[in-house]
Amino acid sequence: MQLELIDVVKVYRGQKRAIDGLTLQIGSGLLGLLGPNGAGKSSLLRIAATVTRPSSGKVLFNGEDVVARPDPLRQTLGYLPQDFGVYPHLSAREFLSYLAAVKGLSARSARSRIDELLELVNLTEAAKRPLGGYSGGMLRRVGIAQALLADPRVIIVDEPTAGLDPEERVRFRNLLSDLAADRIVLLSTHIVSDIESVSNDIAIMAQGRLRRRGTPEELLGTMTGQVWETVVGPAEAAQLQARYVISRTVRTTAGVRVRLLSSGPPTADAIAVPPDLEDVYLGVVPGPGARTGELPAVPR
Repeated sequence: MQLELIDVVKVYRGQKRAIDGLTLQIGSGLLGLLGPNGAGKSSLLRIAATVTRPSSGKVLFNGEDVVARPDPLRQTLGYLPQDFGVYPHLSAREFLSYLAAVKGLSARSARSRIDELLELVNLTEAAKRPLGGYSGGMLRRVGIAQALLADPRVIIVDEPTAGLDPEERVRFRNLLSDLAADRIVLLSTHIVSDIESVSNDIAIMAQGRLRRRGTPEELLGTMTGQVWETVVGPAEAAQLQARYVISRTVRTTAGVRVRLLSSGPPTADAIAVPPDLEDVYLGVVPGPGARTGELPAVPR
């Protein structure tokens, strides 16, 4: 199986270009799509899931044009959008039963599958409660269950762990990792930890473009020698924040420990440290407060 997006552009009213000539090939396995809010990730996933059409470019599933003929992909697709709506007066079981009928599952197979999924997302005891009384995290788990109803071969999930507690986040990440053994799984998030623990293929997106893609090892290699830690006083810490991309700061009894990105030592006693994926992410997609003059000398 292969899902391909080729030179995809999406322009909304007002000429807002959400996706700007992006090409992405996705085979079996889990691709983690990482990027800040507003990067165009949700627009890209809606196009990949045939919910919306690109302004230009191609979307192919096993070589077939899904913009012109979306049904072959839709028949094998499980999709969880970022904004997932429910019928508040229905229970979780009633809601999933309704969606199972829409997807064409028989009543018998739907009952069995719904029981399995409610247990999988830890909602069995709440299955008869109206969805209007669910917490945000519980509704997200219902969304995860509906995406898996028809045992899809292509799974596209947008910010799936939003609102989940730490235990549920780990449970769902492990589930996606298991499903990816023989399926296409596209997981979009702005949370680095959601990606680094389950994906061996990571794409970083910003401003509607694909900025970088590779294995964790390949991405970490691009930042070798460009991540530094130093301990300074509060005044000097503020100066460093004005000049460099700061990964994190920790106040200690000795001063402020600053971890930052730079092509050379930022202070005389700075120590080069091994990069992590958060450093890579910040090097590719610096925050709004970053100073471009001292960004790491890595390809953009």
